[in-house]
Amino acid sequence: MADDPHNYDDEDGLVAKGRAGDNAAPLSVSEISQLLKRTVEDRFGFVRIRGELSGVKRAASGHMYCALKDDKAVIDGVMWRGSTQRLSFKPEDGLEVIATGKLTTYPGRSKYQIVIEGMELAGEGALLALLEKTKARLAAEGLFAPERKRALPFLPRTIGVVTSPTGAVIRDILHRLADRFPSRVIVWPVLVQGQGAADQVAGAVRGFSALPTGHPDRPDLVIVARGGGSIEDLWSFNEEVVVRAIAECTIPTISAVGHETDTTLADFAADRRAPTPTAAAEIAVPVRAELAATIEDLVHRQRQCALRPVLLGRERLEARAQRLPRPEALLQPQSQALDDLSDRLRRGLMDRAGQGRERLGKLRLTPSVLERGLRDAQRALAGQRLVPALIEKPLAERRDRLAALMRLAEQLHPDGPLQRGYVRVIGSDGRTLTDRADAAKEAALTLKFRDGELGVTTGEAPEPGPAHARRKPRQTGTPVRQDDLFG
Repeated sequence: MADDPHNYDDEDGLVAKGRAGDNAAPLSVSEISQLLKRTVEDRFGFVRIRGELSGVKRAASGHMYCALKDDKAVIDGVMWRGSTQRLSFKPEDGLEVIATGKLTTYPGRSKYQIVIEGMELAGEGALLALLEKTKARLAAEGLFAPERKRALPFLPRTIGVVTSPTGAVIRDILHRLADRFPSRVIVWPVLVQGQGAADQVAGAVRGFSALPTGHPDRPDLVIVARGGGSIEDLWSFNEEVVVRAIAECTIPTISAVGHETDTTLADFAADRRAPTPTAAAEIAVPVRAELAATIEDLVHRQRQCALRPVLLGRERLEARAQRLPRPEALLQPQSQALDDLSDRLRRGLMDRAGQGRERLGKLRLTPSVLERGLRDAQRALAGQRLVPALIEKPLAERRDRLAALMRLAEQLHPDGPLQRGYVRVIGSDGRTLTDRADAAKEAALTLKFRDGELGVTTGEAPEPGPAHARRKPRQTGTPVRQDDLFG
């Protein structure tokens, strides 16, 4: 050991000592760590690593920690919050990606790692794998269930379109709507590709859905549209934020993303999928000319239905009228009977006149004939006897009825009760008073007894007016002092 040039320590000493000619001082752990860090960062300042993500997790600070591995090695990775916000997909375990960044060391754990600045899926196969995984997870939540699908309005008055305002998609939709059934269209301009496109599309769908019912700009139907492209170009419509926004939209939605062979997760979440944006316009509204023809046909059928009973009734009436006999046939027996009676009347009158003429010719009006008739009339009159009982009986009946009426009149006469001690009160106008209120209105009253009348005063002032003129009591016999009737 003593001859080893690299052995700088005394083999028998406990304290390290330098050798003559040695200019390499011992380094601290921190110093060597910094040297390693600079060396690694200078040598590997920009690298692209392909591997499978593992152990992906996000810290509360927004940073993402993960590991990239293949079948033989593993390297840790970290992605700061600013870089994670620019990702176009959500990193998950098992995805094969290509990470771009730089290698560095972490002295605290004596390990090296990659600081990831960008991340992409490693090929279309990895992209499709992520798509299938996301689709299965969202389908398990029921976002694609058929019972969630709603019927589209038959004739929407306002249509909301979420798409790029400068592309050919909106022109195709407006042109097709103008051809079929012109409708009001509200365009919510968004990015349909690239960074931030998914958030803008989701925000537009939620913006239309958040408009209150009855708002003039709230559409009856929403169309999410984009032209064709590769799976990377259409990836924004596979993002979970877009799928959830379409599934939660309170307005019926049509997804028209890509061409006929392109399929995105937005198609599964929407109430209806259209193969192209132009087809979405055809699905949204019917053809106005066809509607007009249908309405005209319905009006014609309605008119026919209304006229059919009339036509049938007219045909039945004509058929029954043909079975009826003619009027002259119905009146023929009566006409014949009338002619027969007229002829008989004429002959009868002629015969009666002839008989009268013959009898008149036989009569001779001579004085002897008239005197004989007069004598016959006198004998007939003398033969009539007027029996007295025929006249006396009606007279007796009428006499009895008159006597009954006279007895009834005597019973109902107002002076009749005077014989039994009653008094009749007579007012100033000669009327018989039966109420105290009427008597109190009179200044003087006349009391009629069975043997005479007595004038009295009421003791109450009469009401003014000509109707209450005072009347002097009538005197009968010797003068009598007038007393107050009411004390």
